[in-house]
Amino acid sequence: MTIPDHSLEVRRSIRVGAIFPQTEIGADPHEIVRYATQIEDMGFRHVLAFDHVVGGSVAAYPHLGKRYNSESMFHEVFVLFGYLAAVTKDLELASGVIILPQRQATLVAKQAAEIDVLSGGRLRLGVGIGWNEIEFQALGENFRNRARRMEEQIALLRRLWGERVIDFDGQYHTVKQAGIHPLPLRRAIPLWIGGTAEPAVRRAVRLGDGYMATTPMSPALDAILGWLQDELVRNDRSLADFGLEGRISLASGDEEAWKREFAYWQEVGASHLSFNTMGAGALGTDEHLRLLERALRATEMLQ
Repeated sequence: MTIPDHSLEVRRSIRVGAIFPQTEIGADPHEIVRYATQIEDMGFRHVLAFDHVVGGSVAAYPHLGKRYNSESMFHEVFVLFGYLAAVTKDLELASGVIILPQRQATLVAKQAAEIDVLSGGRLRLGVGIGWNEIEFQALGENFRNRARRMEEQIALLRRLWGERVIDFDGQYHTVKQAGIHPLPLRRAIPLWIGGTAEPAVRRAVRLGDGYMATTPMSPALDAILGWLQDELVRNDRSLADFGLEGRISLASGDEEAWKREFAYWQEVGASHLSFNTMGAGALGTDEHLRLLERALRATEMLQ
């Protein structure tokens, strides 16, 4: 496919990472450590983990179909990152994405700050509004106002990370002369936003430090990048100081397709790119790692 005209705004080197195979890695902590330390040794710059707290039963909720459900394994992201912070050295820990409005914002601020401290400033917090009403119900949160509430949550997070004591009186959150301690090392954790709908893309530019794309190379992705570019102009921003992360699924096994997608993300000015090995039929940690190595070689990121 052709590269959209708006994509040529900036060219920069891409930080390549791996998507943690939540649903396929299993629950052996030794395998989790081996995966994280080996991708770091292979040269990956970050590990990105998806977030789900509970999954609905397909028997009770047939509409879930092939979406994540009660049979889908998910390690809790903040606990996982606290564990990985101790066994890795330079690997960035990225959530992609924490479903923010189903969680208490002040608690998220505290958990994220702790990960940032324990990892030496290696957290990149990706957030989104989520799609699964079942999770919101189970966690006692309102699914219907999640977008509006997340915008206020983002403002609260930034205040709690940057100031020792705050007063915050919002529509959904109130903090009176209180704060978290310790604060994150940088006093500002990079906060990225994901989502495929136009409001989510525009919200990322208005409120975030970067946008996490989940859409594969397609006309739909071209439209998303068009919204992104338009909103950057509206807000007097540019890709030179705004992050853009793409993803490449390795499920097809087609190295030529991987090369085309990698070239596309280079052309559109992505700052980050993650390889996803889930759904590729990889059995065990070693097969996930071998698939990642193939992708690095195919895209000439590993000589």
